[in-house]
This record gives sequence, structure tokens and C-alpha cells, in this order.
Amino acid sequence: MTDTTTPAADWPRPYWQPSDESGVLLFFVFGSFAEDVAIPAMKYGSPGLPEGVEMQRMQNVVLSKWEGYPLAGALGELLREDNPEAFKQAKHAPHVMVIRGRFPDRDDLGYLRDTLGVVAGLTDVGGSVVVDPQILTLFGAPEWREHYLIKGGAPTRHHVLILCSPEETKGRSWIRTRGMRKFGRPDVSITNVPDREIDRVGALAERFVDLGALGAHFEDGQVVEVDGVAGGLTVHLDGDENDPRFNNSHAAIRWPA
Repeated sequence: MTDTTTPAADWPRPYWQPSDESGVLLFFVFGSFAEDVAIPAMKYGSPGLPEGVEMQRMQNVVLSKWEGYPLAGALGELLREDNPEAFKQAKHAPHVMVIRGRFPDRDDLGYLRDTLGVVAGLTDVGGSVVVDPQILTLFGAPEWREHYLIKGGAPTRHHVLILCSPEETKGRSWIRTRGMRKFGRPDVSITNVPDREIDRVGALAERFVDLGALGAHFEDGQVVEVDGVAGGLTVHLDGDENDPRFNNSHAAIRWPA
């Protein structure tokens, strides 16, 4: 990714292939914000929120009654365990800036660049905690800035979560991603992975994430050639945003026995 702090930066997608998927962004910034807060987004290379993104300032106590409140339920418990101190800060913050948007697939990621610039600006003017529910992560403001405001640009991997879980079959694991909705691409699900191959398949999943973020797209039934895998890996496109495992469609791949 291009450096967030460079005002003239472009975020192109050199492998872009059009699709009917949509890019989806959702962030919650907890803190204390004036009603007429001025956000220094241009400092971070953003002219402000792009068309298609809305931001709403809400009282935390009011938002907490909403069914999708990120600090409640299973997600809330996960965030509490991950970062107890930042979770406590978020719970006691008076306000929440809710940022959300949906975009037709396009050949650049200016919408993501500009939205992240606004989030960065909010951490300068009262934002203390950022929740990114698409990657099941809660950041204190300093941690968020360290994660994304990197000289030379935060790698694509920082925008997506890669998970590994054991399967019922002994010695086999499931590797999957979350967060590819930001790029209008399906998440990746690779099942039946031998434990000895976890590192290799994790790196492969990261490569798929990079290609998808830069615009490449899987086709249903596509065969991906992989060194040492006879016949390659077959991709099946499945699911939608109602699938709680991904909140997204996904590219399902089974590692050969």
C-alpha cells in the first residue's frame, strides 16, 4: 500500500479485474468529540470521506443499545480478551464516530485511503480507541497509528486477519481470512491443511490476500497451480455476507489428502 501520510499518494490496483462484488468499510472510533469537530484528514493524505461513506457521531450509551454494538456479544468478549485496557477505555468513552460505506468494485483503493485518513485524523482530535469489526480487532489509538501509519505504507496484510484453527480430523487445520470485504473480494478458506504445511499455506493465503487487494479475482472452478501439489488447488466460490464465519463471500479450497 502507498504511504498514508503522503498527500498525493495513489492506491492503484494493477491486477484489477471487474466483478459484481462490493467494497465494504466499517469502523468505530471511540472517544470524546465536539459536535463540530474539525478533522485534520489532509494531514494524512485524505481530502475527507469519499462519496459513499457516512460518518455519524453518537452517544456511546445510545449506541450500546444497538444490536450491532461492537463491544457486546461474542465480538465484545473477543475484543475484551484481546485488549482489556483499550476495551475499558472504549466502554467509558462518551462518544462514538461510526464510519461505514459500500462501494462498487473499482480499479483503485482511493476510498480506503481517504477513509483511513479520516480515522487517523479522528485519533488527533479525541479518538482513543478504534474498532475494526471486519478483522475482529480493537486498537488503542497509538496502536492503530503504529499499525497503519507506516513509512512506505502499511502492508495489505495489516488490513486483513488470517486465522488458523484445528479441524476435527487429527493433524489437519483450517486457514481462513477475514476482512477482504474492504477490497470487494471474497475471503479465503483453505481446509484439510496438514499441520506440517501450516506455515506454507499461511503464506499462500497471504499471497491470495495481496493479489485480491490489488484487484485479482478468483473464478468459480479455477485451478491454482501450487508447487508440489499435483493437479493444483480448485477454488469454489461460496457464501455471502450472512455467513458469520466471514461476513462475506469466500473462496473455498480443500488441500488434497
